[in-house]
Amino acid sequence: MSHVFQPAPIPTVPVVGDARRFPVRRIYCVGRNYVDHAIEMGATGREAPFFFMKPADAVLPAEGEAAVEMHYPTLTKSLHHEVELVCAIGKGGRDIAAADALGHVFGYAVGLDMTRRDLQNEMKKQGRPWSIGKGFDESAPIGAITPAAQVPGIMKAPIALDVNGNVRQLSHIDKLIWSVAETIEHLSRAWALQAGDLIYTGTPAGVDAVVAGDVLEARIEGLSPLRVRIV
Repeated sequence: MSHVFQPAPIPTVPVVGDARRFPVRRIYCVGRNYVDHAIEMGATGREAPFFFMKPADAVLPAEGEAAVEMHYPTLTKSLHHEVELVCAIGKGGRDIAAADALGHVFGYAVGLDMTRRDLQNEMKKQGRPWSIGKGFDESAPIGAITPAAQVPGIMKAPIALDVNGNVRQLSHIDKLIWSVAETIEHLSRAWALQAGDLIYTGTPAGVDAVVAGDVLEARIEGLSPLRVRIV
């Protein structure tokens, strides 16, 4: 097959203990999926899960232990961090039952849903899509993916984010409003999931702004940490 120009390379993420890399197809994100963050953002109760997407090439993978550089994005004066457990889909499907959902997971990673908060808030006020606030270049930093079998206790693991050595976010994965399995169930009703999909599962309370020069360290017990330097 020929193309009118050379296709862009497929975005990929490293895999722990494997020379092969995980090719990214789509990035799904879950909104307000921790009670404390939902309250922080003005919501109450266990509302039905809702989703937004980022482009696959918004992924910014860490390579080894060194901090990956993220450029402070244009148009914003309020860049916020949101630390999240990322679920990497290894087997696709539609209408997947929660009881079967974890069998579709290849592995897990720690990620950051970086957000141009001022632009997102302005879009909310106007009733417009959030894409400009959520789906910009380099908005999805992610650490190396650990195969699911290597982290059997991931669903109760602590999750944390430090900025310049100071704790900003701290919680546990079992505080998710909608579990990973339930999230996959809901997502697969709306889209046919496929191998290569990443699901950013939501962030706990403590989201806040960062500026150029800040160093972020995102951690989930059992997973490779993610270090990001804002430049």
